[in-house]
Amino acid sequence: MFQSFSQTNTPHAPGFFDAFAPLRVQVWRAEPLRRGAEAEAEAFLSERPVHTVNLLSLIRDNGLESPLNRGIFYAFRDERGLLEGVALIGHATLFEARTPRALRAFARAAQGYDGGVHMVMGESEPVAEFWHHYRAAGQPMRIACRELLFELRRPVVNTRESVAGLRLATREDLPLIMPVQARMAEDESGISPLVSDPEGFRRRCERRVERGRTWVLVENGRLIFKAEVMAETEDVVYLEGVHVAADERGRGRGRRCLSQLTGELLGRGAGSVCVLVNEQNESAQRLYRKAGFHFLCNYETLFLQQP
Repeated sequence: MFQSFSQTNTPHAPGFFDAFAPLRVQVWRAEPLRRGAEAEAEAFLSERPVHTVNLLSLIRDNGLESPLNRGIFYAFRDERGLLEGVALIGHATLFEARTPRALRAFARAAQGYDGGVHMVMGESEPVAEFWHHYRAAGQPMRIACRELLFELRRPVVNTRESVAGLRLATREDLPLIMPVQARMAEDESGISPLVSDPEGFRRRCERRVERGRTWVLVENGRLIFKAEVMAETEDVVYLEGVHVAADERGRGRGRRCLSQLTGELLGRGAGSVCVLVNEQNESAQRLYRKAGFHFLCNYETLFLQQP
C-alpha cells in the first residue's frame, strides 16, 4: 500500500509557487495565530477552499486556540504584514503556504513542536518542499504514501437506486463504527488508534456522531456502509473513512450509498465533495469514478516516527 518518498533535494517544477512570489527574500519566523485572528485566517484560506477545507473547518468548529485542534495554528507574513501562509502544526500537520520561505518557516516550527508530529499531509510539491527543510532536525519518516484527490461537483443520483436505511449515525452505532474506523487508520498509518490513544479516539468518534457527520447503513446488526464528514465549509465537504463491507463490494451498493450521500451533501449548497484515495487502492478509485468523482491532483501523506 505504501511507497517510498524521495528525500533528495529536487527543485520543484514551475507552477505552484510562481504565482505567489515574495516581495523580497528574507528569513522570518512563523508566529502562532491567536484568538481574534479567525476572520483574517479564514479569508486567506478561502482563496483555495478545496485544498484548505480541513484547516477552515477546524477554525470554524473550534477556533484558533483549542485542544480539539490537536496542535497550534501558525502564520507566516510578508514584508507588509499580510498572510503568506497558515499552518496547523501538531498531531496532523497541514498547511497552506504560498511561498517556499513560508514552508521553511513552518518546517522549523514543526521541528520544535513538543507533542511530536504524527502526520504531514498536503499537495505533493509543497510537502516535498516542507520535508526538505524539516528532515534534518525533525522526526524520521516512518511511512509515506501517495494519495489522489478526487472531487465531485454535481451529484449523480438515480432515484430508482436510492438506498433505504442510509442515515446519520447515533451513539448506539459506535460499537460498529469504531473498530472499522480504527482498522482503516491502521491500514493507512500502521498504528491503531485503539492502541495508541483509545480514549481520545473514542471521544473523536463520538464527537463526529454528535455533530451529525457520520453516515451509516446498518442491516441486521451489520455495518454495510460508513462515511465520515471530516471537514465541512459552505464551499466544500471533505469525506474520509468511506467503508463498504467486504461481502457487499462489487454489487453496486457502495456506489449507490455514496451517490445518495453526496447528493444529500451537495443539496445543502456546498460546491463540491472531495476525498483522498491511496494511489494503490484501485478498487476505491473505481468506486469514486463510478459515483461521478474526477481526479484533481496528487497529495502526499507522511507518517513520522514518534518521540
